[in-house]
Amino acid sequence: MNFDIAFTGKEITPWGGMVFLKQFLDKIGFRRQVELCSSLPSQGSNRGHDVATLLEAFTTSIWCGANRFLHTEVTRSDDALRKIFGWKAVPGQDAYKRFFNKFNQATNARVNQHFYSWMLSNIQFNHFTLDFDSSIITRYGHQDGAKRGYNPNKRGRVSHHPLIAFVNDVRLVANMWLRSGDSSSANNFLPFLEDTLSKCGGKKVGLIRLDSGFFQQSILDCLEQKQLNYVVAARFNQPIQRFIGDQKGWLYLDEGIEICEQEYKAKTWEKSRRMVIVRQKVKERPKATGRTLSLFADDEIYRSYRYSAYITNLQMSCAEVWRLYRGRGDAENRIKELKYDFGFDSFNLKDFYATEAALSFVMISYNLMSIFRMFVLQEKTQRTLTTLRYRVFSIGAYFTRVKNHLVLNIALHKKRRKWFKGLWDYDINFPAQFSNA
Repeated sequence: MNFDIAFTGKEITPWGGMVFLKQFLDKIGFRRQVELCSSLPSQGSNRGHDVATLLEAFTTSIWCGANRFLHTEVTRSDDALRKIFGWKAVPGQDAYKRFFNKFNQATNARVNQHFYSWMLSNIQFNHFTLDFDSSIITRYGHQDGAKRGYNPNKRGRVSHHPLIAFVNDVRLVANMWLRSGDSSSANNFLPFLEDTLSKCGGKKVGLIRLDSGFFQQSILDCLEQKQLNYVVAARFNQPIQRFIGDQKGWLYLDEGIEICEQEYKAKTWEKSRRMVIVRQKVKERPKATGRTLSLFADDEIYRSYRYSAYITNLQMSCAEVWRLYRGRGDAENRIKELKYDFGFDSFNLKDFYATEAALSFVMISYNLMSIFRMFVLQEKTQRTLTTLRYRVFSIGAYFTRVKNHLVLNIALHKKRRKWFKGLWDYDINFPAQFSNA
């Protein structure tokens, strides 16, 4: 086919579907919350972008696919997108960097308290599950806090080691602290727990789930003092491996799966605690999770199984304890989505607290998208941002003026127009009721 190339001066955007998110942010009052947060650094110049525009544009850039500061330049050149959101001008990457460099530790604490509390208090859920996890973010420059530590994928590389709390029931981030790369998983966990509970306000925590990196006496003692239900994966040190190896009363649960429970007391503990132990036969369940007992590596019987063990104060059956803990795997899926779709491992600056500030607003962008998925799309399967980006948001559109009134013309096939209009007619007001909580 032969054709000519011509040019147009129309302001065309590939992100016409972002009009949904503009309407969503207006309905929940995001810009108003920015204005109410007095701890946010102010702009020193009258020529600078107002703070609400900076944060709204940064969030929008992430939703459009930016996973580092350079990528935000894509939305900067989109004049139609600027009109959709009503910005006087679209900030560039340097504007975001200058803004986040104004943050310090105290500023981050106050700003995070404001935004996390606002979102969590306005969604009606209770007796929820809190999952805590850490992640490794490999760094390649000379950023503050980038140090050598545990890094299984890039051994020897410097990294950051953030700590994250998730509300499993509604797939929201409840808290995030950035830490240096040489921190252990449990480093600063107790103050982080206090801070997270503070952000959750008066909501009742039904269960806390932790992996073996948090298997410490001080953490177990603290959870019990606060009368919090917990399931914590046991670290397979030699005493625990011997304890597991001595077990005889295995009960059949399913093909290739056996389970038992016993009271376990470490030498440093003042009391014994309930331990639930699961073993899965490798031959029958080759994809089974768990660990072999390295202490008995030469014994054929022990080599035939993968084991997992959990310390808990829950009063329910062994099988239910195990099933409850398995749900914690969703936290790892959330971390993957944060990295792949929201640039959690890519937005970084030289200053440690500037990086933490940028990543905090990555988390806020993630939470806003989760709320949008729950209350606007209301689909049984929550799509990833990548899927939504090309299914809902990436729709060509351009502005025309009809009798001095701006009209956004959206290029959409007739069969999809009814669906599009249906999404437009939704009602959401904070506080919002989460139907499945």
